[in-house]
Amino acid sequence: MTNVDAAALEKVLTSIEVRVGGAQRVALDAGGMTPLTSGAVWLVFVSEGSVIRESSDAGRRELVEGDAFLTLGRRSLTLRTENGASLMLAQLQLSATANSLSSVLPESMTVTDFAALEPAAAAHARNLGRAGSRPSALRSGDPVICRMMATTVLLSVIRAWAENGCAPTGWPSRSNDPYLDRVIDAIHRHPGRGWTVEALASVGAMSRSAFAERFHTALGRSPASYVTEVRMRQAKQMLDAGRSVSETSRELGYSSDEGFSRAFRRHTGVTPSMWRASRRSAIPA
Repeated sequence: MTNVDAAALEKVLTSIEVRVGGAQRVALDAGGMTPLTSGAVWLVFVSEGSVIRESSDAGRRELVEGDAFLTLGRRSLTLRTENGASLMLAQLQLSATANSLSSVLPESMTVTDFAALEPAAAAHARNLGRAGSRPSALRSGDPVICRMMATTVLLSVIRAWAENGCAPTGWPSRSNDPYLDRVIDAIHRHPGRGWTVEALASVGAMSRSAFAERFHTALGRSPASYVTEVRMRQAKQMLDAGRSVSETSRELGYSSDEGFSRAFRRHTGVTPSMWRASRRSAIPA
């Protein structure tokens, strides 16, 4: 067990929001292969058999039944099997907040014996997606459940990877900058505060101009954009939990429901009331 800070790890995990681009259970015959294209985040679980993971610059690694790995998609990979294998493949899209973690995470995270370390998450992995040799669209009514299952597996992989001593020194850090991490933690603790660039710079003990430049360099976005992303993620969680639009708006620091609704719609494509209604209708009776 490594000395990863549990509270810091929890903050990182709760900042990750997942959308599932596609999920499938694939059976490979002896000698079969399947590519994992670059530019996409892939989550893989070996349900049966074994595969060799190959890449042009990272060599080969064998994965056996019960293993899992995550690749951030900076390079393409190929999975090959000599004797046959059954896999769960999920192509994921991470929120912009989660994408900022990619600067402090390796290209791939492998967890050997994931099924023993995280049996509940492994059970989700075995049943995630539709069976078939090619990616297929999710069934009608399944996206919410599939997203929750994929999120559980993904977070469990990252947690197991970190707690097994695989994390680099100083991880987790969202920026590799302790002053910026102080600012980011403040945003996550108090998303509804009236954050201005000046207020955030003060938390980080920096001048306004130095803070704005360092923030954008480290996270690839402006402080205001990051604050909005955190607020919208919190808003979706609150609406999913049954909180009203007005209550959510007030708690997240918006001066009016109309202003909150406009921001939410720009971020999600739907109004808060539509989001809330769709989540209620997706819950099984």
